[in-house]
Parts: sequence; C-alpha cells; structure tokens
Amino acid sequence: MEGSTGRVAKKKVAVVGGGLVGALNACFFAKRGFDVEVFETREDIRLAKIVKGRSINLALSHRGRQALKHVGIEEKIVSKGIPMHARMIHSLTGKQSPIPYGKKGQYILSVDRANLNKVLLTVFCVSHYGVFLRSDGSKKQTTADLIVGCDGAFSATRKQFLRQTRFNYSQTYIPHGYMELTMLPINGEFAMRPNYLHIWPRNTFMMIALPNLDKTFTCTLFMPFDEFEKITTGDQVIEFFQKYFPDTIPLIGVDTLKRDYFRLPAQAMVSVKCSPYHIGDKCVLMGDAAHAVVPFYGQGMNAGFEDCNVFDEIMDQFSEDLSAVLPEYSRVRVPDDHAIADLAMYNYVEMRAHVNSRWFLFRKYLDNLLHFLMPKTIIPLYTMVTFTRTRYHEAVAHWHWQNKVIHRGLLLSTTGAVLGGSYLLIKNPPNVNKLIIPAEKVWNRLMALRTS
Repeated sequence: MEGSTGRVAKKKVAVVGGGLVGALNACFFAKRGFDVEVFETREDIRLAKIVKGRSINLALSHRGRQALKHVGIEEKIVSKGIPMHARMIHSLTGKQSPIPYGKKGQYILSVDRANLNKVLLTVFCVSHYGVFLRSDGSKKQTTADLIVGCDGAFSATRKQFLRQTRFNYSQTYIPHGYMELTMLPINGEFAMRPNYLHIWPRNTFMMIALPNLDKTFTCTLFMPFDEFEKITTGDQVIEFFQKYFPDTIPLIGVDTLKRDYFRLPAQAMVSVKCSPYHIGDKCVLMGDAAHAVVPFYGQGMNAGFEDCNVFDEIMDQFSEDLSAVLPEYSRVRVPDDHAIADLAMYNYVEMRAHVNSRWFLFRKYLDNLLHFLMPKTIIPLYTMVTFTRTRYHEAVAHWHWQNKVIHRGLLLSTTGAVLGGSYLLIKNPPNVNKLIIPAEKVWNRLMALRTS
C-alpha cells in the first residue's frame, strides 16, 4: 500500500497489553519500522510507586536474555539482576545444602519485574516514538493490520478466539495457592546468602525466596488451599512456621510474619493451553494469553520473551508476509509452549519433594558427570531448558530418551556387578563367621534406605 507521496505506508500493529511480553513485542515491531500502538487498562507502571519490600522478582534465563539482547537492553537488565548459581535447600534442622543449576559459571538472574517492565516501555516510547495508551474511562476505535494479544492469562483478546471454530482451549487450576512474604535486611545486609534460590521443600508444600536489589528477599509459600485455610490466627502462623520453617522466624520476624500472612489471601495458579495462536493474518496471541504456566520452572516470562524472538525469526523467514507468518508461528510454537506448561507442573513435585531424595541427588551428580564426559549426547533437562534455546518439546523428548539409556545402563551395571560378585564368592568363599551382622543392624540399614 502506498501513500500520497508514493512511499510504502508502514503497517500498523496494535499490541493489547503493556506488560512484559506486550512491551517487548512493541519494541520488536517498532524496530522493524512498524507503526505500533500499545493498549493497557492498568496504570502506567512507569508512574507507579514501588513500595520497598514489595518487589516481585522473576528468574531471567538464556531464552529471555536473547530476546532482550535483540532490542539492545540485555546488559542494562543484567546489571540490575542478582545471579543465582544454585538452589539452596533448607532442611527442617536448618541445614543448608546447595544444588548447582549447571556447570561453573552458569546461573539464572533474579530481576525486578516492575523495573524490567519500566525499561521496556521506556525503550519503546522514547527510542521508537511509540504510542502508549492507558484507559482513562474513554473509548477509542482503531484499525490495525495486526492485533497482538499479550493481555495475560485472562486475555480479552483470546475470548474472541473462542468464537472461532476449531479453536482448542483448556485451563487448569492446581489445588495449591501461593502467598508472598517479605524478609527484610538485617543490619543493612541480606538476611541470607543472596546468590541462591532458597528452597524449603516439605513434600506436599514448600517455600522459596528470591533476592532483591534492596537487600530484601521475596519469600513465596506454595501450599494446598485447605492448608492455608486451617491457619486463622497469628499464633497459628507462628506455630506452623515453628514446625516447618523454624530457621526463617528470626529472619522474617514474628510481627512481620503475623502481618504479612493475613495481608492478602492465598492466590490461585492457573495453567492455560490453546491452539492455534492466530486468526488468519490479522490476530495472534503471545505470552500468558497463549500459554499461561504455573511458576515452578521459572520459564513463564522467558517463554513469553522467546515468543517474540521466534515470531521475529519467522518474519525474516517469510519476508514479513503475515498470511504466511502467523500460521507458521502457531505450527512452531504450540508444541513448545504446551511442553513447558507440562514441565512446570512436573517441576513443582521436584522442588517440593524430589530434592529431598538421595536418588534425585545421585541422578543429578550422575547426569552432570555424563554431561561432562559426553556433552553433546547427555544433557541435563534443566540445562537444555534454562541455558540453551533447544525447543521445549525437543528437550522433553531428549530427556525421556536419555533417561531410558541411563536407567538401562545402571541396570546392566548392577546386574554385571551382582553376577561378578557372585562368581568371585563361589570361587573364593569367605569366612562366614566374619560376615555375620547382627539382625538389628541389618534392619536399621534397610529402614534407612527405605526412608531416604
């Protein structure tokens, strides 16, 4: 389409939602020279006042960093993030045990959500002279060549897709909720070591803590709703924490615990799947609007940012022909987003229960050893998801394959060891009197293995 001057008119894009994915999308499209408007009903976050100790931090990994790098702000965000090199597991006794995320030098970043959103919107509005529209009660009609729905898990854009035939949609609420608590600095310093994601795994529930730049920790308690509902008084809060998280009481403080626990009710968590992500060449869904996930793999924001990257790569592939780009985007992205949604569900069980298991720790060390020996063949699942851009569904398929290989290898090794040991015992029978072990010791060892 040409204007009166004979120049090709810019295509107009309307981005619905000024959150993280919407703001990043706006930057991607503006960088391509599109005429972009962002529509947001909430207050402009650039003007909002952030209360100290009320930060919401997210985990930024390789996928997200690659998207931020594309619009030139990776280093700016990384400089404001706190590296977390490992999970720090807190036992009931207060013992702390680190479990590294990957090889030396690999880490995820704890980044402030509000600051990241502000930076993205500022880059869009200032660098690309974009238009950011906030609802003030008035209405505005607009037309666009493309509508990009980035308006979250309860997307108004996606509701329009439900009118279409052959559009698949499902949502699942898990029976667990979450509650955020604040751990303030002690004597001006972090109350715990800051370069870790702290986890208190308690099998059916858990608490985690992420460090913030103001030296607070944002603690999040994940627990079944019926357990939350059993706690109705401040004294019951302290009794509960004394039983399950005793080392956190002096760090958070009794009064703060009692206040924060009842500040807001436990919040629900929903997982959303749908397909396809597009309608013709006019509308497409990204981020939580397309694939809201529970937060246990730390990939919600990163998957949303990668949506922007993948869409941009497909735009290059098809020379910005939206009639070809949108269906290809759905074809490529749906299986990956469904895979990370399932992985996020699985990782909740790993974080609250499996990390307490000796078998889990053994497999973690074995996987890392095999990865060191065969780096292109055996790759830990977490490494593929967090430190590479391996497609999510391909990472899951490779994980299942290598689990089969490793389990068969362990079975063969164990069988070989038993047969070899049996042969040696037959050829060289030992002195039986020296091998007698009291029955009580045998029983105790069996019980220890069973409960580990």
